[in-house]
Amino acid sequence: MPASFPQYVTEAITGPLPDPPGVKLLKEGLTANHPVVFVPGIVTGGLELWEGHQCAEGLFRKRLWGGTFGKVYKRLSLAALSCGKSTIVPRGCLGSSFGMGSIKSVIWGPQGDVQEESRGGGMFGVVYKRPLCWVEHMSLDNETGLDPSGYEEKNMYMAAYDWRISFQNTEVRDQTLSRIKSNIELMVATSGGRKVVVIPHSMGVLYFLHFMKWVEAPAPMGGGGGSDWCAKHIKAVMNIGGPFLGVPKIVSGLFSAEAKDIAVARAIAPGVLDMDVFGFQTLQHVMRMTRTWDSTMSMIPKGGDTIWGGLDWSPEEGYECIAKKMKNNEIVEQNGKGSLDNTKHVHYGRIISFGKDVADAKSSDIERMDFRGAVRGNNLVNTTNCDVWTEYHDMGMESIKAVADYKAYTAGSLLDLLYFVAPKMMKRGSAHFSLPNAPDMEIFSMYGVGIPTERAYVYKLSSASECYIPFQIDTSADGGNDCNCLKGGVFNVDGDETVPILSAGFMAAKGWRGKTRFNPSGIGTYIREYNHAPPATLLEGRGTQSGAHVDIMGNFALIEDIIRVAAGATGVDLGADQVYSDIFKWSERINLQL
Repeated sequence: MPASFPQYVTEAITGPLPDPPGVKLLKEGLTANHPVVFVPGIVTGGLELWEGHQCAEGLFRKRLWGGTFGKVYKRLSLAALSCGKSTIVPRGCLGSSFGMGSIKSVIWGPQGDVQEESRGGGMFGVVYKRPLCWVEHMSLDNETGLDPSGYEEKNMYMAAYDWRISFQNTEVRDQTLSRIKSNIELMVATSGGRKVVVIPHSMGVLYFLHFMKWVEAPAPMGGGGGSDWCAKHIKAVMNIGGPFLGVPKIVSGLFSAEAKDIAVARAIAPGVLDMDVFGFQTLQHVMRMTRTWDSTMSMIPKGGDTIWGGLDWSPEEGYECIAKKMKNNEIVEQNGKGSLDNTKHVHYGRIISFGKDVADAKSSDIERMDFRGAVRGNNLVNTTNCDVWTEYHDMGMESIKAVADYKAYTAGSLLDLLYFVAPKMMKRGSAHFSLPNAPDMEIFSMYGVGIPTERAYVYKLSSASECYIPFQIDTSADGGNDCNCLKGGVFNVDGDETVPILSAGFMAAKGWRGKTRFNPSGIGTYIREYNHAPPATLLEGRGTQSGAHVDIMGNFALIEDIIRVAAGATGVDLGADQVYSDIFKWSERINLQL
């Protein structure tokens, strides 16, 4: 008998559902073996106000990020009435009057209640079923995930951290890296010497890469664990949706506070998002806040033109976006590679193009004027007339026009662009690609494929207004039948809707494959791709075969892989690589000295 009425209706429509991974593997005799450490991404963490102006006393320990939209909206509206709109966004900012220490990172409890904050960690914070807070729950559920195999809080740990600040500053302020080190050492010691299996998701993937370099480095800047610490304590790192090489959508977010969804909304209701209708929700406020988050620098595309391509080439050359659907709970032959026949040449290397004609043109036909010598100043606006200040208000019309006149920006020129338009934001951070000296450890890159994912953008100058952001995605740019990868000013490639497969898969496919300068000890690396299949009915919720960036946490195949490794399996036992995309072909086109 199905456990619930929705399940009964679903099975009546689609047929009996397969056993959840936890139940299935329990029947096979798998039990708890290696301790498990989760490292969450941005979606999993909440932010509480712990210190602020006197007018915000009623919001002490109230969540300003995370939880249901209604509750967050109510609290921010209350703060707006009490303190004024101009104080709302700074509560999420760094370096404002609220400071780095005024907002704490928390993780949520079973009923949405806070169980622990980032200084303590804990596991209850990821066991929840709230509609907007559904992430690691599926991996820990009583039937779906690790619970049936004998896992409990003593052999699982959630490494929560404040994802707004730079990775190293989480140690300076909260000693988060030291706490992760101590907890892993304790788990290994109390489990009879069995090494941990680490499961980072999204930004947590980059955070744990930083941790592995930090823990080896000598104190006081590092953890003082020595070069063999990872070899002694970590069995495997199972990276889920890892943006190893950054994501192009962070560029549009920093440049114009936009992404594909925002651009579509802007096209449907022109001008609404630029008006002061929503107060603290305007794009200017969003830009002001996100540009204070040091962690966003870790998401900017890395590797320059060598990785992402130049004006005339890209690794994804020849890819065409063709939607391929799978029926849920059925195996459908799908290679996820798109069609290579009769495709229009797409310049994915031009991450930003000013005008569709520039995006399509040969590089020799593009007349570019270097923006780097343009004179800043001669304020574009009288900032006293604006509700919120952004760095664009310090740029004159000459420098704004110079940015557009450069026409096309590749990954190699993006940093110069961001330094020019947002000099106060840009602080170059070190990117860690090298793996530790742990030859017996294994690295998995696990991610979804089969979903159009943002790769490049067509921009235009926005309508002149003294308080507007001067650049915006040109939603009128559409490829039509000739180029179905361009929709609403956004070029798409294969990925998980957030991270292109080039970023998620290249390091495991080539950068770390075998002994390389990024993998000196030859750690085994494996790619596990999961074809996206949307739920067959609304009753299935997010589905059990999703490849989407967050929803993949409920993918039965992924959960099964995790449980098997936690129970002692190796990458070879899983079948080594599971690939549906062209990641190996694209990786071979990248001429990187290894």
